[in-house]
Amino acid sequence: MLFAQNRHDGSSRSLKEERFAAEEKAVEGKESLVYKETLSQLGTPSQPGTPEQPADTTKVKTLHLDDFVVYGRDLTKEVIPGQTLSGEELKKLTVFSVADALRYFSGVQIKDYGGLGGLKTVNIRSMGTNHMGVFYDGIQLGNAQNGQIDLGKFSLDNIEQVTLYNGQKSDIFQPAKDFGSAGTIYLQTKRPQFKHTRKTNLRATLKTGSFGLFTPSLLWEQKLPYDFAFNFNTELLSSHGKYPFRYTRVFEDKTVAYDTTAIRKNGDIKAIRLESAIYKTLHEGEWDLRAYFYKSHRGLPGPIVKNVFEHGQRLHDENFFVQSKLRKTFSNLYSLKLNVKYANDYTRYIDDEWTSPTYVDNQYLQHDLYISSANRFTVTPWLQFNLSVDYQLNKMEANLVNFSYPTRNTLLAAAAGEVRFDWFTLQASALGTFVREKVKMNRAAPKKDIFTPSVILSIKPLKRHELYLQGFYKRIFRMPTFNDLYYTFVGNSVLKPEYVTQYNVGVNYTLAPEKSILKSLYFQADAYYNEIDDKIVAVPAGNMFRWMMLNLGKVQIKGIEANTGVTTEFYKELISTLRFNYTYQHAIDVTDASAKNYRHQIVYIPRHSGSVIASVDYKTWGMNYSFIYTGERYSAKYNDVNSHLQPWYTHDISLRKNLPLSAGKYDLRVALDVNNLFNQHYDVVLNYPMPGRNYRLTLTATL
Repeated sequence: MLFAQNRHDGSSRSLKEERFAAEEKAVEGKESLVYKETLSQLGTPSQPGTPEQPADTTKVKTLHLDDFVVYGRDLTKEVIPGQTLSGEELKKLTVFSVADALRYFSGVQIKDYGGLGGLKTVNIRSMGTNHMGVFYDGIQLGNAQNGQIDLGKFSLDNIEQVTLYNGQKSDIFQPAKDFGSAGTIYLQTKRPQFKHTRKTNLRATLKTGSFGLFTPSLLWEQKLPYDFAFNFNTELLSSHGKYPFRYTRVFEDKTVAYDTTAIRKNGDIKAIRLESAIYKTLHEGEWDLRAYFYKSHRGLPGPIVKNVFEHGQRLHDENFFVQSKLRKTFSNLYSLKLNVKYANDYTRYIDDEWTSPTYVDNQYLQHDLYISSANRFTVTPWLQFNLSVDYQLNKMEANLVNFSYPTRNTLLAAAAGEVRFDWFTLQASALGTFVREKVKMNRAAPKKDIFTPSVILSIKPLKRHELYLQGFYKRIFRMPTFNDLYYTFVGNSVLKPEYVTQYNVGVNYTLAPEKSILKSLYFQADAYYNEIDDKIVAVPAGNMFRWMMLNLGKVQIKGIEANTGVTTEFYKELISTLRFNYTYQHAIDVTDASAKNYRHQIVYIPRHSGSVIASVDYKTWGMNYSFIYTGERYSAKYNDVNSHLQPWYTHDISLRKNLPLSAGKYDLRVALDVNNLFNQHYDVVLNYPMPGRNYRLTLTATL
């Protein structure tokens, strides 16, 4: 079940788009569309424009639209496609969380501290985790405390699609928040779909495997009167997190200092997620309301140094939010999008190994209120504008001595315009960010009034071919986090914002021939140059929760990304998919020409990385293979033999079988995953060993 693809540059629809014409017209302007598709088996980037072709109504009438449903956002306004994994392709991968899925995107680095309980954060194009905006059903997830979203705790059980955009999503009809990040990740949850006369869908899943993994989940979807629908999803996660690892150190002369095997401890986790939503279909619009709750108790596996293999740090999380979205098209001229959200995040960090006379028991509470209004004005078929205004309130409390108790008020205003013709699309936007902070103690950060622009361009040089030349320019910044500004030991209330200037040029091509063994083909390549001024780097200071803030000053990043994929059907119902991603990054510190680390690669950024995904499906059987490679890196600002880290790579395989029951009314799915097939020992972060070969069995019953 993969994402349908469109280009949008204003020309008439192709045959493939004509198949969706009825659905698109019925829900024009919505963020979520349901596309019924029987051709594509490849999760390729969506494309903004199609060659002009007359509709073939005879073919449209004879389509079989019930084979499977492709479910996603309205991409008719996108100029530059994002990288997407969705539907069936997500199920095929041997991944457990959103962080695991993002490994297969180019330009992405994951900081993974090992196991299910270890923190997992994402860095895109070497710009840092804090420049990533993560959106859950269209509204951003926040963490004003340290700016980092732990994507390891977001299960894929209720996720329909994961999409990554460099720069920003190239749809001007969006909240001001969406313009405010150097890169964005959109997580779209499953929306209820009912076949024929069904009013209830039930799905039960059980995952079990290595390290004491036990994860049951339940999804209930209910069709309600008056175009309402409801769903409820819950998931439990339990794992003792113990796994063997190899601990080796080699001297510069290649002699072995020590080589031993030990058991990784304090990586246990117990977590529960509860999620519920109600949906309403409106005339020319939609409304939904979602509530989310997550609670976990987990150990924080510390670094393996000086023969210390066990640590006593514990982390307790409670995350709750409720959010609502309204989208409504009032006329051909005006459309409205309203978002509102309240979030409450509680964190408790316990460290009984702290060197002070008493052990550490720190508690933090964050409140986040967010309101947004986006207004789109369609002046002509080729010209439209959007005005968005957002307000966000962040408050933080803690049981720390001399804590500042900060409150941040942020007003964002964005103006954007789009000119679109058959062969040419141009978008331009300007974002104004106005920040005011106050504290109960100590010194508050000074006010910020900042304006940042962006420009996006796409050109279609050949009328009959899906070839696009594209590029963007963006200037953006991130505010220092509350930890950066007010943390008791390392905070600096006058810390400068971190600015990023992005330049990107690229090309992409798609081919979807009919009546051919080749079902779909895509290729996308981008070259980029980023400059970061006053870069703030967060480095673990002895453990994962306490951070030491370093200001590198200035960083230059040059990179190339290439993605390609192909789907074939050599024999009826024998479908194969192959997908490649490659990234080259040269990210260097250029702060001080006299410093010994001048023009050295910044911490944990590999020069070369990539991934391969291959899958074969035949009727009810399926097999998937995936490979991830991360090249050599350095664990310190000064690149030498002592900070050099060897490349790491993993091979994963999965075998699955669908068992239709009761003449297809019910379905049982069995999947066996083997991760790190060749049992490679490696560290993503120095001294945080990752698991070796491990297994997972998944049973899914759909009623």
